[in-house]
Amino acid sequence: MSENQQHHSRPTGPQPEPIRFFGTTWVARDGGYGLRRLGVAAGSLAAAVAGCLVLRFAYEGLSIAQVGGFVNGLVIVMFAVCSAIAFRKTWEGFTRRPSGSPADDSLRSLKAIGFVGSLLAYSLRSLAEAPGEKLRREEYETARRQYEKRRGSRAGNPAARRKSKRR
Repeated sequence: MSENQQHHSRPTGPQPEPIRFFGTTWVARDGGYGLRRLGVAAGSLAAAVAGCLVLRFAYEGLSIAQVGGFVNGLVIVMFAVCSAIAFRKTWEGFTRRPSGSPADDSLRSLKAIGFVGSLLAYSLRSLAEAPGEKLRREEYETARRQYEKRRGSRAGNPAARRKSKRR
């Protein structure tokens, strides 16, 4: 294939951003998109259940160690609060890009502790769409409109336009 043919076979304009587990199938919702959504929802829900079992074993370990009711209650409250924060932040991440602020970085450990909340948010969002699809679709469509607008304003031979303006 010549260099000229390779140049023409490349897509022009903005390209959709791939989403984990979905690639770019979210654009046309093809290529097993529905099955992938179902699989991701089931997989993240199964991972959340497995995470809850691990947390239960940890709680039983605290009971065996007889650390006391206060510590047991503190652990339960800590995981509940961290899971709620992780759920909320993960859900917000589907509708807007992270700001990159130090506050987002400081919540990373809370999201790790509350991983069950993140997994549940991912599972619930997968029931409606690929997680982050709405945000990426808006960005992609905006980029396509801007590209088409720029491309439309550049159509024609610029030399011919200059000659017609001189007359």
